[in-house]
Amino acid sequence: MQTIQERALDLFDERGFAAVTIEQVAAAADVSPSSVYRYFGTKEGLLVADEFDSMDDGALAALLDPADPVGSMVRVVQRYEAPDDAEGSGATARRRVRYFFTEPSVRAAVCGVLDRAAGRVAPLLTAGGLTATQARVVAHAVAFGYFAALESWFDDGGQRPIAGYVEEGLAPLRRIWA
Repeated sequence: MQTIQERALDLFDERGFAAVTIEQVAAAADVSPSSVYRYFGTKEGLLVADEFDSMDDGALAALLDPADPVGSMVRVVQRYEAPDDAEGSGATARRRVRYFFTEPSVRAAVCGVLDRAAGRVAPLLTAGGLTATQARVVAHAVAFGYFAALESWFDDGGQRPIAGYVEEGLAPLRRIWA
């Protein structure tokens, strides 16, 4: 999947997002168009899909501290920014971000992914003593707060680590339930 995403990014960077077709991505990645559709669903899916989409609930729960969802989000972001990942999935993720904020259809797809992720995380937060409604609100606040922090990182030209923006941006939420 990472190879397909990287070939898609190469094409998007070279030709522009709108000018590239799934068939061209498939040819560049040496796979069939049906494989691209099966893994990603849409052209926007090529940019928004990541390893968390395929995690089962147990793996997702292992990443989450119900008592500190902000800290959990920061740790996930730091994992992508690890130096040993400079050319791996973290580098691909950073390349994808530009399209989140420059292509309206990709932004809409990201919002859908964040909504689904928050829906998966919310039940896990009830283990920290939140009601189902509180857990839903907290999960969405953290997910969409992350997105706002990521946009600030992008707007600043990636001047400092994304995790710093996430920590700063979500600090008010952390104080609410500290």
